[in-house]
This record gives sequence, structure tokens and C-alpha cells, in this order.
Amino acid sequence: MKEIKVKVNHLSLFYGEKQALKNISMNIPSQKVTALIGPSGCGKSTFLRALNRMNDLIDNVRVEGEVLIDEVDIYSKNIDVVNLRKRVGMIFQKSNPFAKSIYENVIYGSRINGIHNKKILDEIVEFSLKQAAIWDEVKDRLHYSALGLSGGQQQRLCIARTLAVNPEIILMDEPASALDPISTSKIEELIHHLKKTFTIVIVTHNMQQAARTSDYTAFFYLGELVEMDKTKTIFTSPSKKQTEDYISGRFG
Repeated sequence: MKEIKVKVNHLSLFYGEKQALKNISMNIPSQKVTALIGPSGCGKSTFLRALNRMNDLIDNVRVEGEVLIDEVDIYSKNIDVVNLRKRVGMIFQKSNPFAKSIYENVIYGSRINGIHNKKILDEIVEFSLKQAAIWDEVKDRLHYSALGLSGGQQQRLCIARTLAVNPEIILMDEPASALDPISTSKIEELIHHLKKTFTIVIVTHNMQQAARTSDYTAFFYLGELVEMDKTKTIFTSPSKKQTEDYISGRFG
């Protein structure tokens, strides 16, 4: 496996009394796409949110174990969570642009981080929108409301907004599930392009999408990691019967 970006060691997570993740250990390689698959409610999204401590925002959450990014445990007491979430960006299932212009959406994080030089902000906007493969579609209407964009464009804008603060890891929680096939295909092409620069972890219910976009696939079931391997191996010769049954549609 290529150089490891994230090491997860014996991670368990509880919502109050309910255990959502059970003793999960896995390595996420740098500049690759890792897909998380499994039936609804199996812990995929909870695991994804554990990688940038988004679960901290929920009451009564308790975490055991370690999540190391570049060998530093993100759950240690001296971690700056705001800085962590800058390094580990999140794309949600439903695109969530702010009710502001396209330009203001992209520079939102940069402004918070104290960048106010217009020339620099202009460069960040152009670079981020180009990286998110939407620049040509919006360059003539940067000061129009982002809410006027189509669903697929809004999702790519949200990706640009995440890229603008220069993250190292991008988490995607079913980023194309609300989109039509053409927009989905654009998001998948974008993922393929972005992995040259970023480490990407994607939750998807779509088996074909996992097979098309990812280098590694992890199968979750009832809060446990059943197995993780190269995507080709998981889809052609998984080591666990449970994985084979899920991928072939016999359950889930």
C-alpha cells in the first residue's frame, strides 16, 4: 500500500449507550481514493465524520482509540479542531452553498483565515473553481447568487469552497446521490482528477461508483469493518463471504 496518510487504530465510537463503531483499524493511503461501502446504518458516515471530528458536534459522543493523520492523533487534547477541519475538508450529500455570490462562497474560508488582499482572493477563486472543474461554467457570473446554479454545479462549487482553504484530505459523504447521471459523471471525473493532489475518502451506496472511482474499498457492516482491500480485489475476489453477498446483492 502506498504511503499512509491516515492510520485508524482500534476506533470505537458511542452515541450515549449505543455503540456505532466497533474497534475499527485501517490505513488510508495518501493520494488515493478509499470508498466506504455497506448497508444504511452500518457506520460509514459516522466513521467518515470521525476523521475530522465532526461527531464532536453531537451530544454524548464518546470516542476510544486513535486516528492518526501524518502520525499525529487528532483526538489528543492539544489539537486545534478548527485547523484540523481546514486540513480535512468535508463534502456533504446535499450541496450546501451559502446564500451569497459564487465568489463569496469560494473565498469564505480564506476570509476567515485573514486573507483580504483582493488580488490574492481573485487568484484563490480562479484556481479553486478550475480545480473543481466549474470555472468555465461560472467565470462570467461570479457575482451572481450561488443558489442560481444547478444541483451538480452547486456540488462542484462546494468542492471548490473546500479546496480554497488548501486541505490535504477530502471527505465526501455520498456527494453524487442527489444528482442526475450527467452531473454524477462530472463529480466522478473530478474525483479522479483530485486524487493526484489530495487523499480522498468517499462514502457511497452506489457499488458501480465505488468500483469506478476508488483505489481501495472498505466494507462496513453493523459498525464493524468487515474487510478492506484494493477495490478490484473487493469486487472480484473478496476474502469474506459477507462482502461477496453484499456486493452481489444477496443482502443489504
